[in-house]
Parts: sequence; structure tokens; C-alpha cells
Amino acid sequence: MSEKIRAFIAIPLPESILKAILAAQEKLRRTGLGIRLVRPEGIHLTLKFLGNISPTDVSHVESAIEKATRAFRPFTLKAKGIGVFPDFRRPRVIWLGITGDLEILHALQRDLESELKSHGFEKEKRPFKGHLTLGRIRNRLDRDKLSKALQELEDFETGSFRADSVVLFRSKLHPGGAVYSKIAEAALKSA
Repeated sequence: MSEKIRAFIAIPLPESILKAILAAQEKLRRTGLGIRLVRPEGIHLTLKFLGNISPTDVSHVESAIEKATRAFRPFTLKAKGIGVFPDFRRPRVIWLGITGDLEILHALQRDLESELKSHGFEKEKRPFKGHLTLGRIRNRLDRDKLSKALQELEDFETGSFRADSVVLFRSKLHPGGAVYSKIAEAALKSA
């Protein structure tokens, strides 16, 4: 029996944006709240989490990505604002929001969902909310301290970046956190 691959589809971020995000993470680290920060090389804009897929599914996913990205040119995004999932009463994830060409981002994500559905993948039930995960909250924490940290970062933004490719990533879980490797990449075509 073939080993399953834990996979997701995402837009990778340029190094300059990852360096800017590191500044926001450093502020969170200094709070002493024990937030488990995502390593900068692990930060990306997830379009679809696939979960565990078979190696034979990989070619279907690659095909879906190719078809979904055909109609899209590179577009501009920016990380801006900060928040938590699922809500402030039970925060589990700290994220940066996304601004810029959101209509294009949402159209790309919808087309990707549609292509994947045609290959038998289940459609995501929750509405898509583009974000960059900064860290995860392990335990109960001082919400007042968290609120103060989030207020200090509410105006945080990176420079603009060009979303110019979509990547199928493999995710291998390790005690120190997940390690991601590219399986396939589709470039958004310039005019």
C-alpha cells in the first residue's frame, strides 16, 4: 500500500515579505505568551488544505492546479492587519490579513476548488479567508496581554508582493514543526 502524502496548495511568499513578517513575530515572541511561532520559511498563503492524499492523487491535483491557473496573470497582495481564529474568547491561531487584489485571489481559489471537485476532492465548507498564520496558541493565556500585543500590531503591514505562482506542497510533521517541500508549481502567466 502506498504511503499517504499530507498536502496543501498555496501561494509562496517572497523573501522580502518573510523578513518583514519576522518583525511582527518578534513582537509576539517578546510578549512571553508562549505562542508557537511558525518558522518564516513555513509561512505561505494557503488556498486549499488537502489533508492526506494518495501518490496517485498528486497527478490529479497537479492537473487541477494547471487548469485553474491558466486564466490568471500575476497579481498584487499585501499582508495587513492581525487577528485570531476562531475568535478572541478561544484564540488558537494568530494571523496576518491579506489585502490587495482580493477579487482575483478569491476567483483563483474558487476556480481551484472547482477543478479539484471535478477530480473528486471535497469542497471546503468554510468560506475562504486569505491569511498568513504567524503562530499557534498552545495553552490558555492572558487575554489582556494578548489583546495588548494585537493592538500593537493592528497597523502592521508588509510591502506589496506579486502573487505569481501556485504551489502544491507536501507537509511532513516533525516534533519541531511541519517541514514543507514543493511537489509541483504552476506559474501565473504574464500578458
